[in-house]
Order: sequence, then C-alpha cells, then structure tokens
Amino acid sequence: MSGRSSALTIYRQALPVILVSLVAGLFSGTVLGSETMRSGIEEVPGILVLLPAFLATRGGVYGSLGARISSGLHQGVIEPRFELDKRLSNAVIASFINGMIVSLFIAIVAFVVVSLLGRNGSLLELAGIMLIAGFLSAIVMLSVLVTVVFLGYRRGIDPDNLVGPIVTTLGDVFGVVFLLIAIYVVGLVV
Repeated sequence: MSGRSSALTIYRQALPVILVSLVAGLFSGTVLGSETMRSGIEEVPGILVLLPAFLATRGGVYGSLGARISSGLHQGVIEPRFELDKRLSNAVIASFINGMIVSLFIAIVAFVVVSLLGRNGSLLELAGIMLIAGFLSAIVMLSVLVTVVFLGYRRGIDPDNLVGPIVTTLGDVFGVVFLLIAIYVVGLVV
C-alpha cells in the first residue's frame, strides 16, 4: 500500500469518528456552561480545580486501555469477541482500578489546593464526588470503548484510528455529565 493510499484510508476511517467527537464536545461544553453546572461549581469549592484534571485523566487511563486492546487485536492475542479473555479482563480491571485511584488522588490534590488558597472545602465531599463520577465514567467508558473497538475491527477499521477520538469524546461528555450527577448525589448526602 502506498503512503498516499494509507493516508487516505486513515482519513476515511477516522474522519466520521472525529466529526462525532466534535458534536459531542459541543454538547459537553453546553452542559458545562449550563446554569445547573454553574450552581454546582459555586456550591462545591474545588470543583474548578479538579475538573480539568478529571477530564484529562479519563483520556490517559482509558486511552492506554484502548492502545492495549488495539495492539492485542493487531497481534492476534485478543479476539474481537465479547467473551471472558484473561488478557482483556486483566487490562479492563487494571484500567478501572487506575481510574478510581486517580480520581481519589485528584480529590486530595484539589482539597490541598483549595485549602492553600484559604477556601473552606471538604475532603469527604470532593472524594465522594470524584469516586462517584470516576465509577460512573469508568463503567461507560470501558463498555463503549471495548464495544466500538471490537465492532470497528470486525468491520475492517483500524482500532488505532478509533481509540483517540472515542476516549476523548467519552471522557469529556460523560465526565462532565457524571461530575454534575455526583455533585447532586453528594449534595443530597452531605
């Protein structure tokens, strides 16, 4: 395959996913700019500190999983089937655990930053928000990522062209939505 043909194939496979990513990113921005989100941000000191870190780490943690799955598919050590596979299961479990640990770490760092700035924040509240949002986003991201990569691979689409836009979009859209839900749930409890 020539370089030009290879580039055209990559663009043809990635462009639809990137366009969906664009629309979903606009939706995420709309949710972030909504009155409900602004009131949640105002009520919980530290949310603005942890929001960028939370969204960025979704891509890092689950992007690594997507890369592992993609490599496994290319090497033939993972089959694109929805059945128990030790390699796939271990990678998914490791990503879930990493996502939850990172979420808790972000809450701790946000609390420290808010405290250093002289604001009264609650570590328990921030940790609760991050654990709920981290758990919900992990479930959705793991499920959708594995499903889309497998289905795309079965249809002849290179998973490397799917992973980046999928992880970014899912992390932004569901990260913002689940953060809003977590703020609401923790607000009811605390």
